[in-house]
Amino acid sequence: MAALLCGCASDGQFPSLAKRPAELVAEGRIARSALPVTPQPAPVEGLSLPLPDDIPGRVAALIEAGRSAQARFEARRAATASAVAAAAGAERASDAWSKATVALADLSAARSETAVPLAELDQLYVAQRVGGGDGNAIAAARDQMTAWVADEDAVLAGLEGRLKN
Repeated sequence: MAALLCGCASDGQFPSLAKRPAELVAEGRIARSALPVTPQPAPVEGLSLPLPDDIPGRVAALIEAGRSAQARFEARRAATASAVAAAAGAERASDAWSKATVALADLSAARSETAVPLAELDQLYVAQRVGGGDGNAIAAARDQMTAWVADEDAVLAGLEGRLKN
């Protein structure tokens, strides 16, 4: 048995678990949920991503789509909160618990509808930055949409937490 355990021994040389520089950069970008707007990078040679002809019009349409989706989320929020409150103390798989779970799934789907325009704003932002544009107008719209999604995530987390307790 001792001979087998010796085979697992090491000479004490282990790789570092410290974050690599690329991981630190990515972590900073994720924390801000956006690529830095400044300094402006040089256009990438030989790479172009499709941009609509009317970028301001497309951004406005995406903001409106996000606003509409956010309004649908808010419209479903009260019914979901009521279903979760009715399920307080109910056993798992009970009728009240099942109704609350379905209401939460419906509210989560409404949250996804808000995230769809955010994803397209992300694509537009990247395309404009790769093409050498500043992307500031798109970044501002994206920040607003990100705030809506974050608020919706917080609502869902709160309701899910109440259902579990």
